[in-house]
Amino acid sequence: MASPRTLRRCLLTAVSAALVGSAAVVPAQARPLASDAPAAAQATAFSDTFDGPAGAGVDGSKWNLETGDNVNNHERQYYTSGTNNAALDGQGHLVITARKENPAGYQCWYGSCEYTSARLNTSGKFEATYGHVEARMKIPRGQGMWPAFWMLGAPVNWPDSGEIDVMENVGFEPSTVHGTIHGPGYSGAGGIGAGYSLPGGQAFADDFHTFAVDWAPDSITWTVDGNVYERRTPADLNGNNWVFNNKPFFLILNLAVGGYWPGDPDGNTTFPAQLVVDSVSVTTNNVAPVTR
Repeated sequence: MASPRTLRRCLLTAVSAALVGSAAVVPAQARPLASDAPAAAQATAFSDTFDGPAGAGVDGSKWNLETGDNVNNHERQYYTSGTNNAALDGQGHLVITARKENPAGYQCWYGSCEYTSARLNTSGKFEATYGHVEARMKIPRGQGMWPAFWMLGAPVNWPDSGEIDVMENVGFEPSTVHGTIHGPGYSGAGGIGAGYSLPGGQAFADDFHTFAVDWAPDSITWTVDGNVYERRTPADLNGNNWVFNNKPFFLILNLAVGGYWPGDPDGNTTFPAQLVVDSVSVTTNNVAPVTR
């Protein structure tokens, strides 16, 4: 098993291609569905409520902090491993902060990086197969912002290993979030998903919301604040392989800046921008042992 330091160095290279699948999701109209999500699981397999003193880092027994840029999506940020971009606020929240800065001369795909931010994952520390996966968060606002809560199949061999995007938002759609799956034959622009919009032009950045999926062997169901808006099954894949059964997935939280899908920040984008995470949890009876 790789050391934590080696894992942090290698993981971004191993999984950065996965964001390509998120970059070109075609926005879909939100639609009400019958609430046919799987019954609630029986045990909490993973939970983080981010309790701790202000300025402290995340729990290293649960999270890895990735470092580097993401050339595949042409994003503008450099992910750092320090508390400057991911820290507790002392009030039960994790705050992922995107800053317009380059304090250490970080180099990105286009030259000197313009922004720093953070990307966390549970690879090698927590992975699960099936269950209820949720995060309660308050997303940032502004053109070019790209917060996401998502999952990758382990080990990563994208897109064959699969990707479940629990929630993505792009700043030019302040009232809408997206839930998407990616796999062989339905990755990139062919990702299969839908959008959910708040009524009356409300913005997701105005308050906390709970984003979740209920994942069963033959279905994935998306909810926002308990409202079901999308359900996908093998029948939706046009004969392609459903890669979301009998396989562990790990969790990812990140705040990207710029990229193909959201576009770059503009003069109206305010920095620092913050993704505030109140809690993350997984309830399931099928916890995959981590042996790598």
